[in-house]
Amino acid sequence: MDTIVQPVVQSNTDTFPLNGTDYVEFYVGNAKQSALYYQACFGYELVAYKGPETGSRNVVSYVLQQNKIRLVLSSALHSDHEIARHVAFHGDGVKDLALWVDDAEKAYMTALDRGAESARPFEEIEDEFGVIRRASIKTYGETIHTFVERKNYHGAFMPGFAARSSTRKVTPVGLQFVDHCVGNVELGDMNKWVKFYQDVMGFKLLITFDDKDISTEYTALMSKVVSNGNGYVKFPINEPAKGLKKSQIEEYLDFYKCGGVQHIAVATNDILHTVSTLRENGVDFLYVPENYYETVSERVGPIDEDLEALKKMNILIDRDEDGYLLQIFTKPVQDRPTVFYEIIQRKGAKSFGKGNFKALFEAIEREQELRGTL
Repeated sequence: MDTIVQPVVQSNTDTFPLNGTDYVEFYVGNAKQSALYYQACFGYELVAYKGPETGSRNVVSYVLQQNKIRLVLSSALHSDHEIARHVAFHGDGVKDLALWVDDAEKAYMTALDRGAESARPFEEIEDEFGVIRRASIKTYGETIHTFVERKNYHGAFMPGFAARSSTRKVTPVGLQFVDHCVGNVELGDMNKWVKFYQDVMGFKLLITFDDKDISTEYTALMSKVVSNGNGYVKFPINEPAKGLKKSQIEEYLDFYKCGGVQHIAVATNDILHTVSTLRENGVDFLYVPENYYETVSERVGPIDEDLEALKKMNILIDRDEDGYLLQIFTKPVQDRPTVFYEIIQRKGAKSFGKGNFKALFEAIEREQELRGTL
């Protein structure tokens, strides 16, 4: 089967209107230390906090922000709490891909009417800064989507949180917004969740990759990318495919114990500056051998950036009919080989770097081999 590309039609009458990603919430073992990691290494600013000092007796959360990207890092204060159970079972990972909407109640009720399962009922929460309206539905694994309506709220994040600022000097690295979030699911479940996003949330199928597109000598996977109508929210869904050895998706599922968010792609306008700064800050990236760059110019054609500079930073390049993109992938950002980040700069391209798949997957396989899980 060849790669199928179906353009998403830009529409002002989206059947399930979304304005973009509101926040990504991680359940982690130690939110305080995780917050320092994201400030020191990724240049996020601390903007809000919830904990015992604000009246939260069971959960501590730190809210970090860089331009339009908002991360929430949450830990439990007691071992019998849901967050503690989640972390013990899955390790640190993404719990909530929250979506910004104009009408949370309408989005929630529409999703339920179309077959979604409720995760948290609709509620309005209020403080002196206004009202947040929100509700949540379940998606793959234990991941949820919270619909957040904040047009009548003017506080730092939402009720229950107090405004905070970083106590250390934080230098942003140029991250702009969430480009896409990738989910890994069990074998046979990819089409089920693609259909979920199509039927429940009105997403369109954007691209399909089969095991011939995404494979190496040893491993393979299959992927389908769904997008909402305005293109602001894109979710690739991966499942393993048969190969000679254990694929990265199987490794993820072994360690995370179920489907979940594999990586978050964050956009930058200057990938050379962003990656150089991240490397100086101690962020580890996957390594692609230098011979990748011997033929890349023939494949992608002319680009604005200096190829030697990209080679020095180990940044990958790909082109589609709309332009080209630059991308690089971190190693996992916690001890289990599960969640990692993609740094991406789009110079017109709307695709996902198909031309880099082989080099990327071979890089991941080298890491798997070091871990003894290939």
